[in-house]
Amino acid sequence: MRTRPRQTITLLTMTALLAVGVPAAADEPLVQAAIPDPVTVPLDRYFDNDGIDTAAARDGNFDGSGYTYPAEGLPSGRVVVDGVPYAFPSAGPGVKNNVIALGQRIEIPKGKYHAAHFLVAGSYGMASGTATVHYADGGTTTASLGGPDWYSSSGPIAAPFRYSPTGTDQHQVSISAAQVWADASREAVAVTLPTTKPPQPNQTSLHVFAMTAQPAAAGKALALRGSRSTTKLMPGKGNVQAVEATVTNLGDEWITERDALNVRVDVFGATTVQPAFVKRLAPGENARVRIGVVRTGAPVDTIVNGKVVAQGNRLRVEQPVRFTLGVTDYEATDASLGTHESPYWFDDAKFGIFIHWGVYSVPAWSPPGEQYAEWYWRWMEDKNNAVYGYHEQTYGKDFKYDDFIPQFTAAKYDPKAWAQLFQAAGAKYYVLTSKHHEGFALYDSKVSGRDSVDLGPKRDLVKELFDASRKYTPEMRNGLYFSMPEWYNPDNPWTGHGPRNPYTGADEPYTGYQAGRDYVRDYQAPQMREIVHQYDPDVIWCDIGGVNDSRTVLADYFNRAKNRQQPKDVTVDDRCGIPTHDFTTPEYATYPDTVVKKWEASRGLDPRSYGYNKATPDSMYMTANEVVDTLADTNSKNGNFLLDIGPRADGSIPQIMETRLRETGAWLKTNGESIYGTTYWSRMAAQGQLRFSVKQNEAFYITSLERPGNQLVVDAPVPIRPGDRVTMLGYNGPALKWAQQNGKLVIDIPEAAKNAGQHAWVVKIA
Repeated sequence: MRTRPRQTITLLTMTALLAVGVPAAADEPLVQAAIPDPVTVPLDRYFDNDGIDTAAARDGNFDGSGYTYPAEGLPSGRVVVDGVPYAFPSAGPGVKNNVIALGQRIEIPKGKYHAAHFLVAGSYGMASGTATVHYADGGTTTASLGGPDWYSSSGPIAAPFRYSPTGTDQHQVSISAAQVWADASREAVAVTLPTTKPPQPNQTSLHVFAMTAQPAAAGKALALRGSRSTTKLMPGKGNVQAVEATVTNLGDEWITERDALNVRVDVFGATTVQPAFVKRLAPGENARVRIGVVRTGAPVDTIVNGKVVAQGNRLRVEQPVRFTLGVTDYEATDASLGTHESPYWFDDAKFGIFIHWGVYSVPAWSPPGEQYAEWYWRWMEDKNNAVYGYHEQTYGKDFKYDDFIPQFTAAKYDPKAWAQLFQAAGAKYYVLTSKHHEGFALYDSKVSGRDSVDLGPKRDLVKELFDASRKYTPEMRNGLYFSMPEWYNPDNPWTGHGPRNPYTGADEPYTGYQAGRDYVRDYQAPQMREIVHQYDPDVIWCDIGGVNDSRTVLADYFNRAKNRQQPKDVTVDDRCGIPTHDFTTPEYATYPDTVVKKWEASRGLDPRSYGYNKATPDSMYMTANEVVDTLADTNSKNGNFLLDIGPRADGSIPQIMETRLRETGAWLKTNGESIYGTTYWSRMAAQGQLRFSVKQNEAFYITSLERPGNQLVVDAPVPIRPGDRVTMLGYNGPALKWAQQNGKLVIDIPEAAKNAGQHAWVVKIA
């Protein structure tokens, strides 16, 4: 809890949300060019969907199922998102307020633009497609335009609930920002939206609420956008608070090292101890930077007006910002927990290992490629599921699921070897199941006798892995999965009933169960606190959600990490049963386009199971090509890839899984610089079989998911200039020859360079 009220210090008036040029000295004129005002493009005549209701007027239908945004939680009129102004539509009764992307051509004032910016959302999943920019000369350029799902994302415009056909659904919904690049050397006249589908149940549609075009300036023209204080720590800098800003080059000239551009914070009560530097920025490009500040006397949680300043050789631009200095203790509220974000170590890590291991690893059976083997107990109850008959034939009708517990031996469990294997795979973190839906904990739980210390292997499996990792692979982060509900816990069974024989219906014991408790207060929340207090994980990966006390638990988790002698940043996913989270978690899927809010894709090496399935032949496991391609694809869209393995009940890791991990690690050893510590390219994530990533001030990477031909042709505005060196990672031969032809980058690829790579080929522009 706070020990003092927030204090506000006013130093300057916030008169603008876009940066403006400020002279440095009268005798040293700036070269900073004037920036044309953004052009708001009216969409009223294109609107064909009413997706925003009020409490009094409930006549909209955003998603085809009768759900709508609440006007009470959304802005009205002019709104600024990441420094870009938009005209947000009306929510009046019967008024349409968004466009369903069905290939409409949107006319824009003729002019030279760097980008068209949009406020978008997807219904029934992330919606994405190809948008086309049309030019006065008759030519076109294309790029993808996508909107994250309104229900599962965390866009910059958010409402705390949505209207349902019969009332309200108390779950956050949001609207996100997206952009389509334009060729600023030509005069644009229109943008054609992607063609998605009309809104219907279980059918993905892209909704566009607003559009703004950013004209290009002549000369050097910098802007600062989205500057803000964060609750994050600067990596490796102790208790140094991070401030974020985006430097945008809105001119038609490059920013280079000669401009000596640095970015700092000017604010009373804090000082910049780690400025950011921008050494290279092409016209139309963005540089997302991190600036480190420390308080100098101002109390924690002081709110103060200040500014972010980008200054270099005859260049200066600034953006007013309302800072919150320091990070106060988190409270068990959505508003407080909502300020927490994924830490930089997680943003930069990109690749982790998921481990599903439990009693389900004993039977370890399901039809391969069809369903989760770790759901064995649940499938036993379904007479129409193959597991029902398999269990009867293999073990007999009287063999209870809990009879598998003594066979969960962990006899070959070698936590040191596990940790070293994950490191050899190139993983920067791992997440181990501390307790799955079966309710069996892999650690010493004081609130449950249903755990691996009291039963089965009689060992604290979590502690052993964490201890080994911290000793032998100290640079790797340690995470724990935790299932919020349990299928058959008699105090709150997810299935609606306690354990019973699926063949006779007779009640069965829930081994280790301590009867008569409140599931959340006396069991679930205390178990979550156990894993926080006993093991100090860097990641908590909740699953399923449902009834919970997650706000209290996560406030404690965040505060313990923040207030230790050596503070650290921890992170949590979106499945703890509350709206607030650090990252979203698509499963056995990736997003089709960039999602700016951090996300993490997970899937097993197995075609459809996280837990070990002994019925799956090696031929059905992911190939190294598929693993690498998924990693490169996910990374290009601002995601992490959490790749799952399922050890056997004795703790041994199947050879096919170990082989795939080592093959992935070998690729990363050569090509990891295009993955670790990179960020997404703001102009596009992908083009056909090509994926893009950026390491600010260092390199631009083009990854080909297929073996390239004699030439690699990139039809995109790649930030390259004369004198840049182009190489292929893993190829020790001379630099690659390249040329720009009709707006395309063409790179010659020698046969020796192609032969030097495998799985995915990475071209580096340094």
